[in-house]
Amino acid sequence: MSTTNNDTSDIKKAAEQANGQEIEKNLEDNKKVDAPKSLSEEEQTSFIDEELRTDK
Repeated sequence: MSTTNNDTSDIKKAAEQANGQEIEKNLEDNKKVDAPKSLSEEEQTSFIDEELRTDK
C-alpha cells in the first residue's frame, strides 16, 4: 500500500469501489461464529513469564 497522500491511494480506490448495498446487507446478517476451541494444558501457558512480572 502506498504511504503517499495522492489520489491513487489504495484507500481511495477501495472507497470508490465500495458497494453500499452489499455493505448494508453484510451488516444486517446475523452470522454465527464457531465457538473457540479448548486449549490443551500445554497450550494454556501464559505469554508472560510469571517470574519476570513486575506488576504484582
